[in-house]
Amino acid sequence: MFDTVLVAGLGLMGGSMAQTIKRHTDCRVLGWNRTRETAEKARADGAIDAVATEALFGQADLVLIGLYPQATVDWLLQAMPKMKKGCVVVDMVGVKRFMIDRLEQAALQAGVHFVGGHPMAGREFSGFDYAQPTLFDGASMIFVPNRSSNEAVLQALEAFFMGLGFGQTVRCTADQHDRMIAFTSQLAHVVSSAYIKSPEADQHNGYSAGSYKDLTRVAKLNEHMWSELFLCNAAPLAQEIDEIIAHLDEYRRAIRAGDRETLTALLRDGRERKERLG
Repeated sequence: MFDTVLVAGLGLMGGSMAQTIKRHTDCRVLGWNRTRETAEKARADGAIDAVATEALFGQADLVLIGLYPQATVDWLLQAMPKMKKGCVVVDMVGVKRFMIDRLEQAALQAGVHFVGGHPMAGREFSGFDYAQPTLFDGASMIFVPNRSSNEAVLQALEAFFMGLGFGQTVRCTADQHDRMIAFTSQLAHVVSSAYIKSPEADQHNGYSAGSYKDLTRVAKLNEHMWSELFLCNAAPLAQEIDEIIAHLDEYRRAIRAGDRETLTALLRDGRERKERLG
């Protein structure tokens, strides 16, 4: 179904997606990037077959876009009318209500199938230089259907992405996605960023091991991208921050009071929840 794929935005996610498609399929891969130099590098590296110009947009059967949220919306609103009827468009942005609200109607008017997408993989680096053809191996690919998509398109996408090495595909609503991502991804980045700000962090060398590395890894983030993602999902993320603050306060009160019984119960509850959830 997808003979020609256009990847717009050749950073970590888009670059890795282009490499992955080239690795697993015989698709012709076109690449677009805001800076042409990056697109030319991707072509020279074999990640794409050709640098996409607007004249080539109409040849794509599948468009995958990996820009920041507002930049994705702006690019697609301009590009959708240039795409061929029936083309499938999947964004790779980490928020979905923001995207669906701004793109669903435009896709219907353009005659293209828009599906919200989110590959659950990443690294603490950004840019094409860090792209990997194995980034999505075993990962989950989330799809958010809407009025501009249909069952046949979703089934075709699920088969295509499983063929790229993803471990599973998940369908959900935009609101369900945003609530879950606030917890599983965005909160972790907020906590990591806050944790590394302790004045003791400057003296960590020689005192830190796996726990420190695990908790601080995602503090090395792209602040421009993540601040936009956080604000596009402000209400669910703020709710998760309130939740963790409440739980931290339980530990703080037990420790300050020297209440070992309560502290032990809190730790036991956390251990049991982790064991149950995996």
